[in-house]
Amino acid sequence: MLMTRNRRVRRRFPIVLGLSFCLLAAGLLAGGGWSGPPMVQVVPLQGTVNPASAELLVTAIHQAERAQREAIIIEIDTPGGLDTAMRDMVKAILSSSVPVVAYVAPTGARSASAGVFVMAAAHVVAMSPGTNLGAAHPVGLGGAVADSVLAGKVTNDAAAYIRSLARQRGRNVEWYEDAVRRSVSATETEAMDKKLIDLVARDQADLLAKLDGRKVNVLGQDVTLHTRGAIAVKTPVSLRIKILNALSDPNIAYLLLTLGFYGILFELMHPGSILPGVMGGLALLLGFFALQTLPVNYVGVLLILFAMLLFILDVKAPTHGALTVGGVIAFVMGSIMLVRGQGSGLHVAGGMVALMTALTVVFFTWIVGAAVRSRKRPVVTGRQGMVGETGVVELACSPVGSVFVHGTYWAAEGAEELPVGTRVKVVAVKGLTLKVERA
Repeated sequence: MLMTRNRRVRRRFPIVLGLSFCLLAAGLLAGGGWSGPPMVQVVPLQGTVNPASAELLVTAIHQAERAQREAIIIEIDTPGGLDTAMRDMVKAILSSSVPVVAYVAPTGARSASAGVFVMAAAHVVAMSPGTNLGAAHPVGLGGAVADSVLAGKVTNDAAAYIRSLARQRGRNVEWYEDAVRRSVSATETEAMDKKLIDLVARDQADLLAKLDGRKVNVLGQDVTLHTRGAIAVKTPVSLRIKILNALSDPNIAYLLLTLGFYGILFELMHPGSILPGVMGGLALLLGFFALQTLPVNYVGVLLILFAMLLFILDVKAPTHGALTVGGVIAFVMGSIMLVRGQGSGLHVAGGMVALMTALTVVFFTWIVGAAVRSRKRPVVTGRQGMVGETGVVELACSPVGSVFVHGTYWAAEGAEELPVGTRVKVVAVKGLTLKVERA
């Protein structure tokens, strides 16, 4: 009897234990969830605003929504960038179900141009001491000087866009519009006084402490932030994003473009080398891909192409370097004009232009010099290479006979009678017959 009861107890024990765990979980959920510190998602916006940085921010927002983070903190230090990438960021922020905090940090950082639009769209805006924001006037992406009508349309569109964002977040609409129309800027103190931002925080810990208890409107609903003692989770940057971000650097794009041309030209001048042509083609394709993510001045691209054409012609044509000089001038002008980025932080560094110009001059001066030297050398192959060679008469020439020249027997014709054993010199080649004279 006792054994039967023990068996029943052993059978029922797992069931009772499972029910106890279920009741415990239900009690915790009913009481407000698992206890533990809140978590915030941190994503950097450093360098230029480009498709790679836009994709990183959109990915971070999606991750934060899935993980139900308390907030998303965008750490901003940017000179600006592309309008299309900026609008992708703004749309992701406006549709986020997690509060987004734009934080200009660390000390010495800035949020200019496209970064101002990102700040205007965020639910909460903060700056660290020693930072600034502003100068959001739109820059033409074509590189050419826009006419007044087109420039006015672009500016009006950007001004209306930032007015809408500032009004939606209850910020100083007039100042944000002036940032677009007149490129005004403000320090963190001025921004706080003019109600451009919500708070000033020394560092991330100070920011989380000051955000705690703040109410924000997210998709039409009031949400209270609980960030005191929150754990910051950094958004991982994938290899793909790192590569795209590197290619979006104007200096990398310029370097790839130039090295690609070098490889292609070397292959054209030395057919069969294979490796320079393959590497040059790959670099050229990557360079053109990178230019798609930048505000490119296509006149600059055409000038670089024209410079390369002049370099090739100078190698093929006997101009003694005149075309190379023109090519260098076109190359420098094209390099300077390649990326138009005043106000957007996008431009090719002057040092990079100087370095590549110097390498180009050395490269093509060496090639042109070798070509000129080769033209001055006497011909040593083919029929013309026989002229000037000496040999011995094997069959008397009177006037036609046979001579032994350059290890081979040749039919020969002499201007005078040449007996066997006479040393002769080749003066011309006619078909397979050598014209010779006494040496």
